[in-house]
Amino acid sequence: MKMYLKDNVKMEPLIWQWYAWTHTISPLNAACNLVERYIKIMESYVKFPKIHMQAVQNPNLMGGPFIDLEGGHVEEIKNLLLRTKEDCKDLIQLHTVFKAFEKMLHREATGNTLETFYAKLPDELKGMVELVYDTSNHPSMRFIEEFLYKKHYKDTQQGISLSFIHEDYRPFIMSTPRVKIEDEVYFNIPFSHEAIDQLFRSRQEPMDVMQFMNSFDIPKNKQNLFLSFFDESPSVPAVDRNYFGEDVRARFLGHACILLQTKGLSILTDPVISYPVKGEPRYTYKDLPDVIDYVLLTHSHQDHVLFETLLQLRYKIKNIVVPKNRKGALEDPSLKLILQNIGFKNVIELEEFESIEMNGGKIVGFPFFGEHSDLNIQSKIAHCVILNNKKFLLAADSNNIDPFLYDHVFDYFGKIDVLFLGMECDGAPLSWLYAPYMPAALNKAHDDERKLSGSNFEKAWSIVEKSGCKEAYVYAMGMEPWLHYIMALQYTPESIQITESAKFVAACKAKGITSERLFMRKEWVV
Repeated sequence: MKMYLKDNVKMEPLIWQWYAWTHTISPLNAACNLVERYIKIMESYVKFPKIHMQAVQNPNLMGGPFIDLEGGHVEEIKNLLLRTKEDCKDLIQLHTVFKAFEKMLHREATGNTLETFYAKLPDELKGMVELVYDTSNHPSMRFIEEFLYKKHYKDTQQGISLSFIHEDYRPFIMSTPRVKIEDEVYFNIPFSHEAIDQLFRSRQEPMDVMQFMNSFDIPKNKQNLFLSFFDESPSVPAVDRNYFGEDVRARFLGHACILLQTKGLSILTDPVISYPVKGEPRYTYKDLPDVIDYVLLTHSHQDHVLFETLLQLRYKIKNIVVPKNRKGALEDPSLKLILQNIGFKNVIELEEFESIEMNGGKIVGFPFFGEHSDLNIQSKIAHCVILNNKKFLLAADSNNIDPFLYDHVFDYFGKIDVLFLGMECDGAPLSWLYAPYMPAALNKAHDDERKLSGSNFEKAWSIVEKSGCKEAYVYAMGMEPWLHYIMALQYTPESIQITESAKFVAACKAKGITSERLFMRKEWVV
């Protein structure tokens, strides 16, 4: 029974029955998020399900720590909570001893030698941590991530769920665990398992479905459902998915996902791909080329590194390019190690001003300031892609907090042709993403000031003026309907992100620069 996977089959990567993202893979990050995010949310829901139901319906609380299950499934969440505490005892213990040692270190290390503190390290961290001061005598820990993976990384709680998808709306992934549903087939397999590649390759090449099903011992009551995910005939891929023209073809696939193609090369940035559901036209997996030479990831936020998309594309990705992190910092785990541990082979780290030579061009790392709440996170980089002597700057959510940066940047690199810039200029506060790593709760005023924000009009326009670009596009706005489950954004015409980006587009057009706030899909040739 060699058959093809249907296009409208959704895959969700799960860990502990929650949607998996980058900070659920690196062991210490996973421990902190498990204890200080997911367990707290489940404990709150079990006590106050109606409050969660009301909060989810309040637009002002979108993206908050509220489970979106309409106040139901309380017993299931209670059982998941108990099971999590039992199955994840090692991670919970790792979090407990880490937080206790961190508090003691901050309390007792005041400029005195740190050598005596090594004897006080918990067994779970011995030999994996260097204790250091900065030049202001603030103590911190530098973790040897490779050793943390070797001792504490486990993939036994990983799995994928398969189900049909018919609409864009899905509950927000950061606050709602996956409850078991009738029309879903679940596989308890590591993300690195080659069966995932076999499964999604079958959209193009048929596979023996019975043999696959028997390999995973799918329950009898789910076997017919699993078989329904396949068809004897393949869905027809888009005839223009590959490109053979002499110029550079650019495609916008939603959010920060740009596909650049020449006759011999394909480059995809921050892939978040829609399924073929009812609604406005969009590109889907069938519009992607047969081979993706380079996937470029700008930073590790969940709307830019989405396992759901990456795992479905892994079999056709030749190289995946990631920014290098600040080695050993808890809040800045290595993207290279994360991706390698979930099964990606050719992972290339790129630093600022480094380049990757390609057939007919190169990829150059650009500085990426801001958008990380003033934390010293280095795993973020913008990309200048040079193809057929055209320069494309993909700046993601870069916040032009110091306009003199771009004086140096364009003096160093020269002018560019096409600019892509995110303008989500009023982002979430620091605690929304990074609270599990903070040793103490932030002052609320400080938390509200330190946001995950990109450039507003004034900052974005400064980049345009200095870049000399002929085209300038606003992207990465989270506006597409299939992004709610990742970003939980809901704009109105009066939202500052909309008004600021509208001013940007108007200013560009007034200067003769081609400009647009990208939405849903677009194709053009440069």
